Amino acid sequence: MFMGYRRSAALLVGLTLLLPTWSGEAHEIPADVTVQVFVKPDAETLRMIVRVPLISMRDYDFPAREPGYLIISEAEPLIQEAAVEWIANYVEMYEGNELLAHPVVAGARIAIPGDRAFRSYDDAIENALSAPLPDNIDLPPQQAMLDVVLEWTITSEESDFSIDPRFAQLGIRTVTVLRFLPAGGTERAFQYSGNPGLVRLDPRWHQAAWRFVVLGFDHILDGIDHLLFLFCLVVPFRSFRALVPIITSFTAGHSITLIAAALGLTPQALWFPPLIETLIALSIVYMAFENILGAKLKNRWMIAFSFGLVHGFGFSFALSEVLQFGGSHLLTSLVSFNVGVEFGQLFVLALTVPLLEFLFRKVLPEVGGIVVLSALLAHTGWHWMTERGGQLIQYDFRAPIVGAGFTATALRWLMLVLIIFGTGWLLRLGFERLTADAAPREEI
Repeated sequence: MFMGYRRSAALLVGLTLLLPTWSGEAHEIPADVTVQVFVKPDAETLRMIVRVPLISMRDYDFPAREPGYLIISEAEPLIQEAAVEWIANYVEMYEGNELLAHPVVAGARIAIPGDRAFRSYDDAIENALSAPLPDNIDLPPQQAMLDVVLEWTITSEESDFSIDPRFAQLGIRTVTVLRFLPAGGTERAFQYSGNPGLVRLDPRWHQAAWRFVVLGFDHILDGIDHLLFLFCLVVPFRSFRALVPIITSFTAGHSITLIAAALGLTPQALWFPPLIETLIALSIVYMAFENILGAKLKNRWMIAFSFGLVHGFGFSFALSEVLQFGGSHLLTSLVSFNVGVEFGQLFVLALTVPLLEFLFRKVLPEVGGIVVLSALLAHTGWHWMTERGGQLIQYDFRAPIVGAGFTATALRWLMLVLIIFGTGWLLRLGFERLTADAAPREEI
């Protein structure tokens, strides 16, 4: 009896050890998945065509014949079910502000990856609704694609449409290429990683403005290096009046380079982003050491302006991926993102200044507290700077090829330099007048 229990326990342990290995091989999550999407309103129907790798439907074991080719006729019932479970259930469509009903799967078809059907909407819809592939085609499941046609009933093709696609679950890294064809308008293309949230396919200016205000606010709160730089700025000067020229200069600096980057005035070399990230870390180290040695308000605004130019390029890296969601409202999106960044900065300052005031009044002496906090900031910035600098020196730096393109780029950069110097000159005049007006005047 005891031996029987031991054999049963051994068998159970063995099965337990075997099950995870089998499951992982059968339903392994694909590493890189590209999703292609067309969306087009037509009369009273909104149609969406999606192409995904068949292996991303990982809950299904599609029938195969030796030596591992799909039996397409037997897979047809499974792909209809997979289209609902993995595609239709993970996308929501809005007409105006109204959520549309669950989509109808109008078609699902296994496709060959090299058929080039997704060159255009018409080719994609014709291919997706055509007859299934024959069983005698040699198509391994790992190479097969799945085309799915979803349909919604709409009020008018002229409405404003929004989509909330959640296709990130299809792979570890999912990239979606979405093309929207509005009625009577030009095609609008989007490319994003993961789940982008609600996407206005043809946004109005106020919708673009609000989205980018929120993006700017979130970005300044998520960017720990930008927050530490702000912290360095306010540690020695906790008077809001003293911070006005410093924060204004920093804002002016990053606004210039943010807009310049959005207009294409940045080097396209691979080394440029890591260079900017290294300089952002350097800005933290520099400001922290200046706090330790003794910061002077007279020159602080110029340093903030200079480093603001660097941080603006850093903001632009995040903005470049989401600027497509602004539709045709490029300038509105840029200004709104900047406004969001400023709101984020003011929010941080509103929390930081009173906290520092309390800390230096109740916990630490002011001079010692500034030194301790700045040393901690310098330590963090130094580690980031050396780490990012180590990555930077691995790039191959080459002299630009002198030609017509180089001359045009140089002229644009010269214009940017003139704008920077002009803005700096205007800031200096404004701050000098502000200082003169604030100075006490004694009547003789």
